[in-house]
Amino acid sequence: MTIRLLSLALDDLDAGRRFYERQQAGLGDYFLDSLYSDIESLLLYAGVHAKVLGCYRALSRRFPYAIYYRLEGEEIQVWRVLDCRQRPSTTRRQLRSD
Repeated sequence: MTIRLLSLALDDLDAGRRFYERQQAGLGDYFLDSLYSDIESLLLYAGVHAKVLGCYRALSRRFPYAIYYRLEGEEIQVWRVLDCRQRPSTTRRQLRSD
């Protein structure tokens, strides 16, 4: 299996990094390291997570973020990496806009 991060997911990760970097210097890099570790764990655990609006949803271990992904053959496509603290209607809209 391989992992492919789609452009929307990369944009989400960059926005999260910028947010946490504004909170404290170096925290943005820690955020990215943590989320990339969570994404890499999909190589072992892809497909075991609950499905939400057509995507599997894996929760980050250290930050309040959810990783939304789909399985396409031998590829794990990471569609979005969204903050769980936002309104559920915003999350639904973001997942439907793909």
